[in-house]
Amino acid sequence: MTRVPAYSPYAVAEHAVALLLALDRKIPRASNRVHDLNFSLNGLVGFDLHGKTAGILGTGRIGRVAAQILRGFGMKVLAFDMVPSHDWAKEHGVIYTDAKTLAHESEAISLHTPLTPETYHIIRRETLELMKPGVILINVSRGALIDTKALIEGLKSGRIGGVGLDVYEEEEGVFFEDLSGQILHDDELARLLTFPNVLITAHQAFLTQEALAEIARVTVANLIAFATSQPFLPETSLSAQPKTQ
Repeated sequence: MTRVPAYSPYAVAEHAVALLLALDRKIPRASNRVHDLNFSLNGLVGFDLHGKTAGILGTGRIGRVAAQILRGFGMKVLAFDMVPSHDWAKEHGVIYTDAKTLAHESEAISLHTPLTPETYHIIRRETLELMKPGVILINVSRGALIDTKALIEGLKSGRIGGVGLDVYEEEEGVFFEDLSGQILHDDELARLLTFPNVLITAHQAFLTQEALAEIARVTVANLIAFATSQPFLPETSLSAQPKTQ
């Protein structure tokens, strides 16, 4: 068994931004309507990302790429990390702040932090109460960063404007499986799927040609290194980029 510590931060970061755009501009709802020959625009109003504030929670390899993409949209980007990278932030116009300020001031928040005892359910009822009404929350990192029960309550109350998830805290045995002919026994996941402003993908953020090629390359290189008593690759060919989460 070999480990691939990083492959393509662009794949994951771009997926996070894709979820944000799809939720903001109501793309899934609009697409479904058009396929039903319903071309009305009622209920499809979004907002310009330009000039709005995005919060990036975790500025490792993926979080930095996401922040840079959102800066390209003309967004103000706030960031929080226990180990801030001030030189990078200065270069890209990103502002480090505390977690409460990030939650309070951001119209969109994207999670890019590893799951640790400190970050478990970092998004919970108390956190959600700090956020702006109508906030869009994106998680392509680890499912257990979010308290699902609190998330559902925030959606039911209307405080949360949209949720984009590529991960889910109880995804084992569900994600990567075809359950289309079965009953979904996870009541919380089933409830999330009823909200029109929730977009869920099944842990596919990494799934690009470039990322798969890099995973294969590093895996084979490390197998060869093991067989020939050589050290494993310390990093991938992306080692010059910021560290991944």
